[in-house]
Amino acid sequence: MELLTLEHFASHVNETYSAQLNDGEVPFVLVEARALSTRPQQAMRMPFSLLFRNGSSFLFPQQTYLMRHDSIGEIGIFLVPVAREREGFLYQAIFN
Repeated sequence: MELLTLEHFASHVNETYSAQLNDGEVPFVLVEARALSTRPQQAMRMPFSLLFRNGSSFLFPQQTYLMRHDSIGEIGIFLVPVAREREGFLYQAIFN
């Protein structure tokens, strides 16, 4: 599998990713993709953060979700709930 980088996601902000949950899919919209810092000396990639929004009133637990996107394909992303807004909950994924 190819090492994912910020460039894989940056052009897909405001697009929907589908997370498999039980027997269905739950939509998450990528609302932000940003670099976190300069690349550490031994790192294979620049650390980055993804921020997703889900419009459900249900808070999904912190865990790895199998996410599907038409351009990126299927990948496991560990999401952590970080905030609640009027539009729903925000979830963050950090890639080191």
